[in-house]
Amino acid sequence: MLVGLVVALAIAALPVAPAHAQPVTVGSKAFTESVILGEVAAGLPHDEGVTVTHRAQLGGTRILWRALLEGDIDAYPEYTGTLAAELLQMPGAGPDRMRAALDERGLGMTASLGFSNTYALGMTRARAGELGVASVSDLAGHPELKIGLSNEFMQRADGWPGVRDAYGLPQRPDGLDHDLAYRGLASGALDVIDLYTTDAEIPYYDLTVLEDDRRYFPDYAAVFLYRKDLQARAPDWLAALQGLSGRIDAPTMQRLNAEVKLEGASEASVAAEWLGVAAPAAASRAQRIWKRTVEHLGLVGISLGLALIVALPLGVLAARRPRLGQLVLTVTGLLQTLPSLAVFVFMIPLFGIGAGPAIAALFLYSLLPIVRNTHAGLTGIPRELRETAAALGLPPRTRLWRIELPLALGMILAGIKTAAVINVGTATLGALIGAGGYGQPILAGIRLDDIGLILEGAVPAAVLALVVQGGFELVERGLTPRGLRLAARH
Repeated sequence: MLVGLVVALAIAALPVAPAHAQPVTVGSKAFTESVILGEVAAGLPHDEGVTVTHRAQLGGTRILWRALLEGDIDAYPEYTGTLAAELLQMPGAGPDRMRAALDERGLGMTASLGFSNTYALGMTRARAGELGVASVSDLAGHPELKIGLSNEFMQRADGWPGVRDAYGLPQRPDGLDHDLAYRGLASGALDVIDLYTTDAEIPYYDLTVLEDDRRYFPDYAAVFLYRKDLQARAPDWLAALQGLSGRIDAPTMQRLNAEVKLEGASEASVAAEWLGVAAPAAASRAQRIWKRTVEHLGLVGISLGLALIVALPLGVLAARRPRLGQLVLTVTGLLQTLPSLAVFVFMIPLFGIGAGPAIAALFLYSLLPIVRNTHAGLTGIPRELRETAAALGLPPRTRLWRIELPLALGMILAGIKTAAVINVGTATLGALIGAGGYGQPILAGIRLDDIGLILEGAVPAAVLALVVQGGFELVERGLTPRGLRLAARH
């Protein structure tokens, strides 16, 4: 019943677009500048009969790139240095070569928006002055420095591996979220972090941008990548997107970033003000929480419902066939050990971005508690009871439904409850791939250093976990025969 309710809520929450509407979806990465540019693109004038939506905070470069290639999104802001070195594997390629390579994939690229957001390394001005560090080369003489780098920069071909080799740096950096790195630098926990040169925090924290004296970093001109079929589907909007070229310089972009990150404005309002249009009406906190609750219930309910369909028969099979049961328990146990974020990302090629891969990953994580408890509940029934039922001549199916499952019901429901509570927490990671839910405000709060936003997702998630646990306990009480409840007490 609980599963049916949350599935119904999820279906009811799905947006229904007019039948004639042509959808255009803009994506953005999980950092402020990308979200602002995504809001700018979504707010551009467009053709009649076209709906433009923005899916913000979809994760890192590779996730957005794959989503664009597979048609899950139609455009997103990118940087030429990233495109050449990381995505097209063409280091140093110029715009013409990149456009030719994109054309082969059915993609296009606008001209530069007017600014370059280049990677750099930075320190507080006081710390750099104390050590006499002015360039990246100077870091080689200070192996004791603590370096913290964004996780993507740690792995990228144009990131730390290349910088380390080009400059012969001896340090071993730690990976962390880009926005958290600034707080580490300000507190003295870190000495050096990677920067985006249009970050609002650079002047705010009075940072020194270290000179790239060996000219390692390429130019990272901001552009939009888009699917070329937009020319047929939304020509006016595509023309407006291409018309952004040259209109945003670096000081302007840094100011827009500051309005969001330092002054607390929303990305949508900042983008609307720059475009000169009315800002969209902001949803109240209650409306936002309700929307995220329905999304979260959908992720948990659908994945749990699918897991029940698969895991209950597997648990019965494992109990009836001991040798096969060991294999089933081993495989489901191995699935449980896989890192959750990795599983979410692994599912993207199969289901695209959004709720699909999140539901698939949560389904896998739901299997073990249900299979294990079903197996344990059935194998834990006293042999005398099973032998008595067989002696009465009851067929195996009748014994299963009338005797064994009712006796094992408490154990089975405990497994389902465990799976549901685990899914409530794990589902917050779905926001990294555009699945929504309570993870969305948590990610935004971390990015914007806004405790209120973090609590807007964390508190309802904790409350939902308690409600789910209590709900299953009531269901267990209601479904357990009164005689079995009395026997359990004694």
